[in-house]
Amino acid sequence: MIYEVREYVAAPGRLGAVLDLFTSATVPMLDKHGMELVSAGRTMIGEHSFGELVYTLRFDDLAELDRKWNAMLGDPEWVAALTAAEADGPLFASMRRRVLDAGPATPGQ
Repeated sequence: MIYEVREYVAAPGRLGAVLDLFTSATVPMLDKHGMELVSAGRTMIGEHSFGELVYTLRFDDLAELDRKWNAMLGDPEWVAALTAAEADGPLFASMRRRVLDAGPATPGQ
């Protein structure tokens, strides 16, 4: 089991559009492509407070992560949603991703 953490810092004035895209297109597309959303929220304390969307996905392994992301990113429905969302300019100032193992401190193990 692995976890992917994705952090999206919104371009100035674009957090609302980032959150709209996430709820209206990203979450349905994650579901369509069989990706398990573990958590999602905005950073409250720390760098990029209230200007960043962070979410975590769970995968069996790196091969599954790559296969499912490639399918989603190539999906014409996703491409159209992202293109429409960025019609008024870029949504993101930056994006960071990390992949974590389940580790020895995983609750319930």
